[in-house]
Amino acid sequence: MPDMEHMSEEKTARKSPLGLSTSDYYFDLPQELIAQDPLEDRASSRLMVMRRDTGEIEHRTFRDILQYLRAGDTLVLNDTKVIPARLLGHKKETGAACEILLLKRLDKDCWETLVRPGKKLRPGAEVVFGDGSLTAVIEDVLPGGNRKVRFSYEGIFEEILDRLGEMPLPPYITHKLRDRDRYQTVYARYEGSAAAPTAGLHFTKELLEEAKARGIHLAYVTLHVGLGTFRPVKAEDVREHQMHEEWYHVSPEAAEIINRTREEGHRVICVGTTSCRTVESCADENGIVHPGSDNTSIFIYPGYRFKVMDALITNFHLPESTLVMLVSAFAGREHVLHAYEEAVRERYRFFSFGDACFFYE
Repeated sequence: MPDMEHMSEEKTARKSPLGLSTSDYYFDLPQELIAQDPLEDRASSRLMVMRRDTGEIEHRTFRDILQYLRAGDTLVLNDTKVIPARLLGHKKETGAACEILLLKRLDKDCWETLVRPGKKLRPGAEVVFGDGSLTAVIEDVLPGGNRKVRFSYEGIFEEILDRLGEMPLPPYITHKLRDRDRYQTVYARYEGSAAAPTAGLHFTKELLEEAKARGIHLAYVTLHVGLGTFRPVKAEDVREHQMHEEWYHVSPEAAEIINRTREEGHRVICVGTTSCRTVESCADENGIVHPGSDNTSIFIYPGYRFKVMDALITNFHLPESTLVMLVSAFAGREHVLHAYEEAVRERYRFFSFGDACFFYE
């Protein structure tokens, strides 16, 4: 077993003042604080509120979020829907068990995927799922080791996937999900994600209706979340890390709501890092959001100048992850690491099914 205390001291010693080293975003996280199951009441999760200008912290419950929102503010929500993208099957030739995880649709029946075991699923290999109503052929090995896979079936692919697929929970969640809907936001609409935009999991339909009744606007954008969101940063210099591309869409209506909010001097509050990355990707240098669809590989870390976002609702993220770096770019690395240390002391629940933070001024 590695000497965890020595590793922690080593990470701390390597921290740099500029926040450009991956180890600058390390913090100690007890394994038992990783939430394994969603709460029965979405809005009953805890909420840490931090002023990003002072670092002042309050401890609340998520349904208290409305106390921090003002009439005229806009919540930007990612309405992507997670597909049951994890397919368990066997090799046709040998019967050996294997797994295919759908990442990105390339055309009607062709997907970019992660496969396991990779060494045995080479181009030409055929995989059978369930009763044989779905089969797949590995067509190519893509840069980075992902596989291009073509599926064959009779009927409607989405219906077959719904029957045979499993929800692709992050690797740090080991419990089986009893209710698929708990890994979807209540406003999920457009299918395509391999992971949920988890900050939105705390909202109930009632909470969103109450927000609208208070004069708070809702702007829905779509970003299909890929597993790049869980990809570790292996480079010590964060500037050398390459983000995976993710597809997004911003409607003219959403762009108009966000732009009008800014024109009128109100706040644009992103619900989750995916909503943040979407609006920051489609905004020009003057902060005007332009509607449309595209792929984004935007990587936000300290030094980035935010063009649109004024406040952020998000979960607690993995040490040394791109998500912690994004939050640090917005609220300051020292403030964020202090908040995370406080969260550990106060036994907050971390990651996808965990508690939430609100960073604002």
